[in-house]
Amino acid sequence: MAHASFDQLEIVFEEYKKLSGQTIEQAMKSELSGELYEALSAIVECVQMAPHFFAKRLHKAMDGAGTDDEKLIRIIVSRSEIDLQNVKDEFEQMYNKTLLSAVRNECSGDYKRALCALIGGA
Repeated sequence: MAHASFDQLEIVFEEYKKLSGQTIEQAMKSELSGELYEALSAIVECVQMAPHFFAKRLHKAMDGAGTDDEKLIRIIVSRSEIDLQNVKDEFEQMYNKTLLSAVRNECSGDYKRALCALIGGA
């Protein structure tokens, strides 16, 4: 799964369901466990619902005590030219607050200004 394109994986998942009568998620849940299950589930979720996947990861990076700065930066920078608007929309729908307001509350200084500029609010 790690070497195929998203388009190819979507087709494989659809064909798997047609052939087996169950989704790839159902099959993985019944056949796998532990870290392998978690890793493959993340790939499947990212392929099927990328904005949802990244919104959840962003929320987790800012949830609780402390902020996972590396994860926050990696996701915002890497998605900024791909689908950050979709991720922002999904984040707001899921958590009833904007990604921009969450970043403003969690970060400070130049780091905050850089992320906010990428998100679309100076």
